Amino acid sequence: MNSLTEFNVLMPILPEIVLACGAMLMLMLGVYAGERSAAFVNGLCIVLLIVVAGLLVAMPAGRASMFGGSFVVDDFARFLKLLMLTGSSGALMLSLDYLTNEKLQKTEFGVLVLLATLGMMLLISASDLIALYLGLELMSLPLYVVAASNRDNARSTEAGLKYFVLGALSSGMLLYGASLIYGFTGTVNFAGIAKVTNLATASGGAGIGLIFGLVFLFVGFCFKISAVPFHMWTPDVYEGAPTPVTAFFAAAPKVAGIAIFVRATVVAFPGITHSWQQIVVFVAIASMVLGAFAAIGQKNIKRLMAYSSIGHMGFALVGLAAGTPEGVQGVLVYMSVYVAMTLGTFACILSMRRDGMMLENISDLAGLARTHPAMAFFLAMLLFSLAGIPPLAGFFAKFYVFLAAIKAGLYVLAVIGVLASVVGAYYYLTIIKIMYFDEPAPSFQRMPGLLRLVLGVSGLANILFFAYPAPLLGAATLAAKSLF
Repeated sequence: MNSLTEFNVLMPILPEIVLACGAMLMLMLGVYAGERSAAFVNGLCIVLLIVVAGLLVAMPAGRASMFGGSFVVDDFARFLKLLMLTGSSGALMLSLDYLTNEKLQKTEFGVLVLLATLGMMLLISASDLIALYLGLELMSLPLYVVAASNRDNARSTEAGLKYFVLGALSSGMLLYGASLIYGFTGTVNFAGIAKVTNLATASGGAGIGLIFGLVFLFVGFCFKISAVPFHMWTPDVYEGAPTPVTAFFAAAPKVAGIAIFVRATVVAFPGITHSWQQIVVFVAIASMVLGAFAAIGQKNIKRLMAYSSIGHMGFALVGLAAGTPEGVQGVLVYMSVYVAMTLGTFACILSMRRDGMMLENISDLAGLARTHPAMAFFLAMLLFSLAGIPPLAGFFAKFYVFLAAIKAGLYVLAVIGVLASVVGAYYYLTIIKIMYFDEPAPSFQRMPGLLRLVLGVSGLANILFFAYPAPLLGAATLAAKSLF
């Protein structure tokens, strides 16, 4: 009976325990079986991520907290963990053929992705500053390694080094902000911080020290989601890292970064909403505008996707700037659609292979509609969706965040967002024009089965979202309400 009680107590953290034990098991398997087993081990890593997602779905509803309230499992955490696991498993699926073809198939690749995913799961559930930092570092350290995983390529090594140096700097600033917040509130727990800030606001406003701490904390968050002005690493790392690693960076860590950004601001600082709202509005506008204009001149499709992701994080932050349950719901819907669009687009980028060589230039897509009509159609639909053109999912994602901003009275933010969306549509439409109207380039190699699966699922989800959006909207509404 006692052991059953202990098991029930551990139930909220069971998916994390299974993932941690599974990662160690995969590491041992890789060590004993050697490099021959690399593809098999990386395949098992995908299965493990699916099993962990199944455990999350099977968990009872409601809110549970552990370790003195520092680890929380609620509807918000479950929603974003499932989304992040989708991003991680999708990126691993995209990587299998690439790693074999490029002779980069190593057992540690899948294990590093699992460990980074474990860090993201802890980060999403973090409810105090110490748990936040531990989750963030457990997520970041494997990411630095996978960015530089192609050791014979100077660009990949440079990407890993840049990411590591700038990541260490941002972690230091985040830690400094956390120490200031602890110093001025006397607690690291989000609920405790909220209590102190509410009292401070009631008695004449939050202290300047607390605001400084909040700003430094936001620096760390903005770096992790590559929001302006802490986006400088993104184009170089996206271009230099192996393409499946770029796909992983674009999908899963962004979800975890947005999750902690939303939870920390909404749960820990509800009393000073006006103070952090100004910062979020500035970051959102700067990210949307830079993402729209900086991508226009890009020739490399991975760099273009880097600027695109900066812009999309700006759009997601529009929902957070509203500071309402509708705004958080908009953020969750936006991130769900963004992960699907990103995985599908990277499935197409990874199919850009000719004579055994990977291609990255946008001009290599010339005439794709005549050589690979199905791939061109799905890529065009995903690009239309990224541009926010109805009736595709990307339009509805933007609609929900802008609607939340308008309801919160942030009219200027919504108008700038719509204008940035129009400018951003230019470079997506340019790619579609190259695929459908330019003279065909030599044909790519046949698209591998796993890439076709990822492209098909994400493409159809984007095209058919308008027909039945209720499950996603309902889950996002429940998840948003659990924070307030």
